[in-house]
Amino acid sequence: MASAKASALLQPLVEAIATMAAALATLACTLPLAPGPGPAVLAVVLSLSLSRSQLDRDLRGRLEAAVVLPVVAFVALGVGMLLRHAPWIGAAVFVTGMFASIWLRRFGPMARRAGSLIALPFVTLLTVPHIHAEPTGRLPAVVVPLLVALLALLWVSVFHLLARRLGLQPPVQAPAQQPLATPTESTLRPVASTRMAIQMGVALALAFVVGYLGFGQRWSWIVLTAFIVNSGNRGRLDVAFKSGLRVLGSAGGTVLAMSLSLHAGGDPTAHALLILGALFFGVWLRPFGYAWWALFVTLALALLQGFSDSAPPAAMLWLRLEEIAIGAVIGLAAAWFVLPVRSGDVLCRRLADALAALSEALDPAVEDRNPARFAAAMAQLEQMVTPFRASRLLTARFRTLQPADWADALLACRTPAIALIAGRKTPGHVRQAVGSARKALREPEALLPALQRLCKSLGV
Repeated sequence: MASAKASALLQPLVEAIATMAAALATLACTLPLAPGPGPAVLAVVLSLSLSRSQLDRDLRGRLEAAVVLPVVAFVALGVGMLLRHAPWIGAAVFVTGMFASIWLRRFGPMARRAGSLIALPFVTLLTVPHIHAEPTGRLPAVVVPLLVALLALLWVSVFHLLARRLGLQPPVQAPAQQPLATPTESTLRPVASTRMAIQMGVALALAFVVGYLGFGQRWSWIVLTAFIVNSGNRGRLDVAFKSGLRVLGSAGGTVLAMSLSLHAGGDPTAHALLILGALFFGVWLRPFGYAWWALFVTLALALLQGFSDSAPPAAMLWLRLEEIAIGAVIGLAAAWFVLPVRSGDVLCRRLADALAALSEALDPAVEDRNPARFAAAMAQLEQMVTPFRASRLLTARFRTLQPADWADALLACRTPAIALIAGRKTPGHVRQAVGSARKALREPEALLPALQRLCKSLGV
């Protein structure tokens, strides 16, 4: 247990070190060729985004990124110019691009990867709406985004490969060739990816309108927040949870940024070091809670805005907090009222997939028993359980049926179930308990007792 906890702390730290090393290397290569804050910020943001997207984790991903990133970089450059010189047209193109990046997910893994690449520079534009090099730079401004994108891909790939060769990161797992056994068919019409794309499009469009009409040049914080709270949407509860954490974390980041800005004064070197430090801690602590990421990203962005904003630090940062809250409300409203997805339905889908994978892995007729599919399904379940646990804390006194209890019960079965699969044994009472739990998915009141019986059959 102690070693598992140590690994849970160490792995994100290694990831953060590799990511920031790649960002610094990209920055060191970029600045001599394209001086100025714009290319520097683009180098850091692309390095962080590529690291998180994991597009560099295999040869195919690196080749796809190397081919597509230059094209997408030029598109982003054009959209950035539109946002600066023809803002309404730029906003329309931006919303369309983000809608397409999510909608493409319905067409399979390759389209999903393409969508990730499409989304990457658009997200970057929210922090750096118009990238330009200083007049003393050695390269034409039009070449800068292309160069920075390829440098970021190079250094992110190098440091992640180095970390894996040294055994500091786990090796890349080959994706399963077949889908989970007997997956639950979605009854949503339109399908979930289309719903999420529409919700994102509505949220971004409304955020642009509110930002342009009410906040002038400070629109990007509203749009960025609306994007963040809707990205990776797993239902209304998930969006509400992220909205709350985004606002709370941003409030902490705002207060911290006010204090640091006053101490750092106008020293650009001190500001740069504080920004890089904030990003490092944000990347490291993100797996332990979204509020940490919101806090440190808000701190970094607030310090970055301090380079060019003439307003007093206190006034500027409180305005940023107001814009973040407005963006969170817009994102939440889009998820809640535009083709909403019930988080409970998403959770049941994840439970069904995990139980289906376990049933197949324990089937005595299956010769190649492998726990990989079950482990992957359980990881998907674990990713979305935190909002339900938070809801359980708030509603425990007046609500007896808690979906978080279902997820916790099945997650408690993970280790003994994987050991059982690897041991090649197929006890009849365990398979019967798995079957009962799958049937109980249709009856919420019976689901928790069925999952508890499954845990007992596994010796939990």
